[in-house]
Amino acid sequence: MNITTSAIALAALSLLASVSQVADAQERRTEGNLVIEGVPEIPAETEETLRRYVNVRGHSFDGFLPDGSLLIATRFGETAQIHRVTQPMGARRQLTFYDEPVASAIPHPQRAAFVFGKDTGGDEFYRGYYQDVDSGAAFPFTPEGARSGGFIFTDDGDRVAYFVAEDGNPDWRIDIAAPPTKMAPQTIYAGAGANYPTDFSADGQTLAVQRYYSASHSDLYLIDIASGVVTEVLPDEENAYMGGEVLRDGSVLTVSDRGADFANLVRISPDGSVTDLTPGIDWNVDGLALSPDETRAVFTVNEDGFGTLKIIDLASGAISEGPDLPAGIVYGPIWHPAGRLVGFTLTAATSPADVYSYDTENGDLTRWTEAELGGLNTSGFVEPELIRYPNDEGMEIPAFVYKPETEGPHPVIISIHGGPEGQSRPSFSSTYQYWVKELGAAVIRPNVRGSDGYGEEYRSMDNALNRKKSVEDIGALLDWIETQPDLDSEKVIVYGGSYGGYMVLASMVDYSDRLAGGIDIVGISDFRTFLENTKGYRRDLRRAEYGDERDPEIAAFFEEISPLRNADRITKPLFIIQGANDPRVPASEAEQILEAMRESGTEAWYLLAMDEGHGFRKQSNREYQRAAETLFLQQLLGE
Repeated sequence: MNITTSAIALAALSLLASVSQVADAQERRTEGNLVIEGVPEIPAETEETLRRYVNVRGHSFDGFLPDGSLLIATRFGETAQIHRVTQPMGARRQLTFYDEPVASAIPHPQRAAFVFGKDTGGDEFYRGYYQDVDSGAAFPFTPEGARSGGFIFTDDGDRVAYFVAEDGNPDWRIDIAAPPTKMAPQTIYAGAGANYPTDFSADGQTLAVQRYYSASHSDLYLIDIASGVVTEVLPDEENAYMGGEVLRDGSVLTVSDRGADFANLVRISPDGSVTDLTPGIDWNVDGLALSPDETRAVFTVNEDGFGTLKIIDLASGAISEGPDLPAGIVYGPIWHPAGRLVGFTLTAATSPADVYSYDTENGDLTRWTEAELGGLNTSGFVEPELIRYPNDEGMEIPAFVYKPETEGPHPVIISIHGGPEGQSRPSFSSTYQYWVKELGAAVIRPNVRGSDGYGEEYRSMDNALNRKKSVEDIGALLDWIETQPDLDSEKVIVYGGSYGGYMVLASMVDYSDRLAGGIDIVGISDFRTFLENTKGYRRDLRRAEYGDERDPEIAAFFEEISPLRNADRITKPLFIIQGANDPRVPASEAEQILEAMRESGTEAWYLLAMDEGHGFRKQSNREYQRAAETLFLQQLLGE
C-alpha cells in the first residue's frame, strides 16, 4: 500500500469512528462503501423507475488528435473514461480503464497521445498521466500526494506545463515536464498564491501564467522560459482575467472585465495598450480558443444563461455568428491543429451533452456522438421557462422554471447552484426531468444575488457581510411561489450542493415554517469551521470570497449566519449527503449539522460515501443517492 492510499485508509477509519458517535440512538448501517442512517430500504419499484434516468449518458469533447479523430469523455460502467472516435457517429474505442473517474484529456499536438488527470476516491489530489493511444501504455509524470492540473502542451508537444498544489501550501508552483521521456520536471515559477499556466507562445519560449485571487481579481504574467524573467501584464491595474493566449507579436488575447461590468474579449499589446474586441456584447464572454495560425479566435458568450458560439477575425475585428444550434449551452471549443475545424460540446435542457465540429470556412456542422437516453422518450422532456421574480429591494431575480404538463398545483423543488459564483443554466439534467415527469414536481433554479453571468456588480452583491442577501432571494422566491396558482406553496423543498448546500441550510434556518424540508449535499454548515478545515492549498482562495475568520468582525458575522449555531430553528426534515474524502467541504461539516439535528430532535437522514469526495462520481453511488432522494421527496411531497 502506497503512502497516499494508506493516508486515505487511515482517514476513512477515523471518519467511520467519529460518525458512529454522532447519534447512538440512530440505526446506522453500511452497504459497500456507503454509510447510511435514517434512510429506509429502497423499494424495487423505485429503483426500476429511476434506472432509465440514471443511465442517460452524454459525451464531452476533449480535443482532436493529429489524424482528425476525437477524444471524448463518457461513462460506461462505474466511471467516466476517455474514448476515441474516428468518424462522425462512429463507434467509440475506450482508451482508459480505471476504477476512478478520469479528468479531461489534453491531446498531444503532434502524436497519437494525450495527458490526463486522475485522483483517488475523490480526494482531488490529481496526478498527471501521459498515455500513448496505440499501445495504451500510460505512466504518471507529476508528484504523488499533490494536486496537479492545468496541463498545457507546447505547439511541438515536446513539453507540458502544469501547476502543482501541495497539501497545506497556498502557493502553487508551475512545473514543466517532457513526457514521454522520464526527465525530471523543472520548476519554472514559484510565485505566491494560486497560479496556473494558460498558454505557451508559438515558439515555446514564453509561458502565460494566471494568478487567481477571487472571481473579481486575478493577475497575468509572462515567463521567459530560458531566463526565468517574469513580467506582469498591466501591473498597475486590478482586473479579473480568464485565461490568456500568447500571440507571436507578444500580445496577449484574454477575457477580462477590465473597465466593464461584463467580461469582454480583449487584446493587450506589449506596450500595455488594450483593445476591447467585443464592446457591443453586453453579456459575459466565457470561453476562448485561438486558431493555430493566430488569425481568428472562437469564443462563447453566456447570454442570460444560454451559451452561443462566435468567431472573430483578429485583423479586422469582424465578428461572425457560429453554427445555427438549438437553444442550449456551447462549451469547450477547441481548434483542430490544422485550423478550419472547431470542436465543441453542446447540451440543452432537453438533450444530453454531445460532441460537434464546425467547419469555419464552409459552415458545415457535424455531429460526432449521440447520447444514450436509457430508453427515455425525449418528446416527454420539459423545456424550462426563463422568468424573473421580484425581491424586497425591487430587483428582478432570474430563474429557470420546469413545470409538469399535468394540472396543478404542483409541489416545488428549488434547486440552488453552488459556487457561490456559479450559475443555473439550461443544461441537461435527467434528475430534473425525473422530478417533473415521475414525481409531478415543478423545479425552480434561481440565480440569486452573487450568481455569475449577470455582471460583476451582481456577482459581488453577496460578498462578505452581504452573505445573507442571497438567502433573502430564496425568501422572495417563496413569496413568488405563493402567487402562482399552479404551484403548491405548502410543499416546497430546497435542494443544493456545496455552497448550494449552505444555501439549503440557511434557508431552512430562516424559512422552516414555509418549507417542507431540504436536501443538503456536501454543504457548508459553519463558515468558521469550514475555513479552518478545508484543504490548506485553497483556504486563502475561499477567504477572499467568504471573508477571513481571523478578523473579529467577520468571525462575529459568521457566528450570526451559521446554520450550525442556529440549527434549533430548523424544524423540518433534512437529508444530508457527503463524501468522506471531500477536500473542499470536509465531512466534518456534515457530521456537525447531523449531530445538531439529532440534538434538536428534528428528523435527519444521512448518506456518507467512503470512496467519494465533493459530490458522487461513481455510478453505483449516484444510483443509490438518487433513489434515497426520491424516497425523501416522496415522503415530504407525497406520491
